[in-house]
Amino acid sequence: MRNIKMIIQYDGTRYKGWQKQNENVNTIQGRLENILSGMTGGEVTLIGCGRTDAGVHALNYTANFHTNSKMNVEDMSKYINDKLPEDIALLSLKNASERFHARYNILSKTYLFRINNSQVKNVFDRKYVHRVNEKIDLDKMRQCAQQLIGTHDFQSFTTLKSKTKSTVRTINYIDIEEKGNIIEVEVNGNGFLWNMVRIIIGTLIEAGTGKLDIADIENIMAAKKRAEAGPMVPPKALFLKEVEY
Repeated sequence: MRNIKMIIQYDGTRYKGWQKQNENVNTIQGRLENILSGMTGGEVTLIGCGRTDAGVHALNYTANFHTNSKMNVEDMSKYINDKLPEDIALLSLKNASERFHARYNILSKTYLFRINNSQVKNVFDRKYVHRVNEKIDLDKMRQCAQQLIGTHDFQSFTTLKSKTKSTVRTINYIDIEEKGNIIEVEVNGNGFLWNMVRIIIGTLIEAGTGKLDIADIENIMAAKKRAEAGPMVPPKALFLKEVEY
C-alpha cells in the first residue's frame, strides 16, 4: 500500500469547506475523493491537514491518501489536474513514507487574512479582501496581538460548543503588515479551534479601530466566553497559507 502526499490550492468561494459531508454537499474533500477513486478504481479516503470553513481558501493545503494503484506520480498528477475544476489546482504529488499523516504530523499552520482599509475600494479584490471603512491603527492592533502570543486557553475565540475538547492552543506569532492599500495579517500556531482565526482577527480589528484596548484583550481571554470577543470576520479574505511538518 502506497502513501501519497499532495499539496493543493483552492478558491473556496463556492464550496462548503474542506470536509466531506454527504454526496449532495459540494466540498473540496468530496470533489477530490471522487477524482482519486476514479483514477485508482477503488474507494479512496483523503486525509487533510484540517478543516477550512465554507468560503475559506488555501494557497498550500496538504493531504495524503493510501492506494494500491501502480500508476506513477507523474501520470497521477496529469490525471488529477485534467479532472479538477478551475478553482482547484494540484501543486505537487509525491510518494511519502508510510508514517506520514497530513493531520497528525503538523508542527504549525499559517493563515493569511487580507484587509482593504483605503478610502477607495478595489472592485476586483472584493471577493478576496475584507473591507474596513474605519481607519485602523496598526500599532494598536499589533500591541493587542502580542497579548495572544503563547499558549493560552482560547475558549473566548471559538464557536466550538464541546466541553470535553481542550481549547488550549499555542500561537507562535501574529504579523501585521501594510502592503500598499492592503493590510495583511498572518497568524501562525500549532493548531486552531473552530473559527478561531476569524474571531481573533475580528477582535484585533476592533482594537485597531479604537473599540478595544490591551486590557480588554486580557479580560476577553480570562472570561472564556465567545460573547466577550469581537465579531467573526467573513471567510472570503482568509487563506490557509502554509503547513509546516
